[in-house]
Amino acid sequence: MLQVSDQIKQNDTVTLDVQGMKCAGCVGAVERQLKQHQGVISASVNLITEVAVVEYEKTTITPDQLAEKLTKTGFPTQPRSILNSPLTQKLNLFQRRELEQKEQINRLITAIILLVFSGLGHLQHFGINPVPLISNIWFHWALATLTLAIPGFPILKEGWQGFSHKMPNMNTLVGLGTMSAYLASCIALLFPKLGWECFFDEPVMLLGFILLGRILEGKARGKASSALEKLLSLQPPVACLVGKDGTETGINIPVEQIRVGEWIKVLPGEKIPVDGIIIKGKSAINEAMLTGESNPVVKKEGDQVNTGTMNQSGALIIQTTHTGDNTTLAQIIKLVEDAQTRKAPIQKLVDTVAGYFAYGVMAIACVTFIFWYYIGTKIWSEVLTISEHSMDNMGMIMTTSPLLLSLKLAIAVLVVACPCALGLATPTAILVGTGMGAEKGILIKGGDILEQVHQIETIVFDKTGTLTQGQPTITDIITLGELSEQEILQYGATAESGTNHPLAITLLDALKKENLPLLKGENFYTEAGLGISAMIEGKSVILGNQEWLKIQNSKFLIQNEEKPFSPSGYPHQTLIYLAVNGSLEGIIALEDQIRPDARQTVQKLQEMGLNVIMITGDRPEVAKAIAEKLGIKEVLAQVTPMEKVKKIENLQQKAKLKGKIIAMVGDGINDAPALAQADIGITLQSGTEIALETAQIVLMKNALPDVVESIKLSWATFHKIRQNLFWALGYNSFAIPIAAGILLPKFGLLLSPALAAALMASSSVIVVTNSLLLRRL
Repeated sequence: MLQVSDQIKQNDTVTLDVQGMKCAGCVGAVERQLKQHQGVISASVNLITEVAVVEYEKTTITPDQLAEKLTKTGFPTQPRSILNSPLTQKLNLFQRRELEQKEQINRLITAIILLVFSGLGHLQHFGINPVPLISNIWFHWALATLTLAIPGFPILKEGWQGFSHKMPNMNTLVGLGTMSAYLASCIALLFPKLGWECFFDEPVMLLGFILLGRILEGKARGKASSALEKLLSLQPPVACLVGKDGTETGINIPVEQIRVGEWIKVLPGEKIPVDGIIIKGKSAINEAMLTGESNPVVKKEGDQVNTGTMNQSGALIIQTTHTGDNTTLAQIIKLVEDAQTRKAPIQKLVDTVAGYFAYGVMAIACVTFIFWYYIGTKIWSEVLTISEHSMDNMGMIMTTSPLLLSLKLAIAVLVVACPCALGLATPTAILVGTGMGAEKGILIKGGDILEQVHQIETIVFDKTGTLTQGQPTITDIITLGELSEQEILQYGATAESGTNHPLAITLLDALKKENLPLLKGENFYTEAGLGISAMIEGKSVILGNQEWLKIQNSKFLIQNEEKPFSPSGYPHQTLIYLAVNGSLEGIIALEDQIRPDARQTVQKLQEMGLNVIMITGDRPEVAKAIAEKLGIKEVLAQVTPMEKVKKIENLQQKAKLKGKIIAMVGDGINDAPALAQADIGITLQSGTEIALETAQIVLMKNALPDVVESIKLSWATFHKIRQNLFWALGYNSFAIPIAAGILLPKFGLLLSPALAAALMASSSVIVVTNSLLLRRL
């Protein structure tokens, strides 16, 4: 056991910012490079967020060594700095993307100018007399050369780096296509006796459409990640520091320099820069940025406020409790980013396929060239005089040679293939889905969760604090022995004083209202889901349900016939039994109100075809009464926390036979083990920290209808993933054979390299745009 613990301590996880990834092939290449390192345990790379999460052995390798290796292979990489805030680093990432977009736009403008001049050289095709210089073949050579040297150079460079490191990617395919067309045209120009055709316009148009597609794709990606950018922009850069007596210092300091315990002042209209407690003031706080709740919440002295929320009405003095990575906002951002990094199982398969995609396309291009040069043009000689479907020769009758025809078809295959569409299909949908969830106050912790949700058959709800408000009130105190009602309350509240269960909070609040003191207690012991034992005022006290009293061998039978008691007389109340020195002294009856939105939530889930079950440690009579009000047909009552785990296991076994899974909704108080056992755990933000860590879906608004919204969002996202993959796979399955000339003999259809480039660029744009359609939900 000690060896395992030591091994865990020797392992660490680092986040690397990786630049230069263009397609799923790049993702596979980066992952293979990382996993080849001795000491790397696992690596997960995300194309959209440009992040690699690596688990490694600290004694074997360092993050700097990993980054250096990737940088040398053409992927500039740097580890996330511990000294700088991840929020700042992510903002730098978005700024870098904006800079890249500007550079691409400049390259596109250059390419368009060259493309216009190239097009002017073909005016004779439309019966217009061309300008002599522009129609000169050497002028077109110069245009093609400038296109490759200026806007096309980064593509050629990255393509060569990938090829030289045995990691071919989309740029490799585009580079091979453009250089093949350019070199063949140069040979035709220098050796005119060969009778080859010059097509210098093809590289110009090809790169023009590639750059246009990337800009459109980049803008679509930016929209897809807008939710995360909004979260990142919530934290103000500076805060106004004040003295401990509230006196203003007039000092505005960077937020990252604020320390826990320091006081800051926030004026109306300003964002709150840290998590803290209000020391002075009262104001309406807009928390929509974090929870999705549009109505402002009134906060006063002693209330908690969070980073990024908006102070709307009054000046506040706040004592800092959490800063930097420890704030609620930072935790939400981390959850969202982790969710976008975690891959759905289907994405892992796609990335594996895409990793070898470029090799496959190059092989198909070689086979295409060999087939048409040696076989195809001899079997179907008429294909040498065809109507070429291209960007500048729509429907024109042209004659070509077997070599040039074969070369054009091979180039079209290289260019039309789109690993980008495959690589973007899953992560863009997950990016949009998790981002939308974050905006609505629904945190879904990964693509694997989104993929699992559509398999849910049954949702199990915990009762107390989930279906009910979790704020029970005392309806009756029944005296059965020598103790008075006040003494029963004192003993009960003292026994519960060390717990945070809703029942304990109710007893303590009731004691406070009665102005009664807690008694002297010691040797407290809590059995979750059953009750408490303690020594209070020197007496042995047992507080809990009937089962707990039986386990503790307390006398449950009522000895006093003048005070008869029957649990059936309290069908809606939770009953807490108090035994002192082995004798039952009294009973406290509490009633918890059902949440106003509980019935509607249950009804909608049932309408969606899901089976709803309620599980509780309460008495069957109480559980049945609440279930009837909510329309729940199946109830599991009087179940201890560990028995809840077994009940979930039994449900899972039955569901597994049908290929289905079980979800559970709880607040984490007494149900954290069951939440962990369920295939999908859904918890309310008001729950415990353990539940927030255990659950796969966290509802920040503490609103039950968000259970329905989270499932609908997951379903919609998964459907988008399927649509994207269908398009990406379908596009490549049809486009590559057509580019290879499968329709050439019968229909005379030849796909020029330029048109192939336009199709390839549009395919990835379509995938990203389809993911953005999620926002219409």
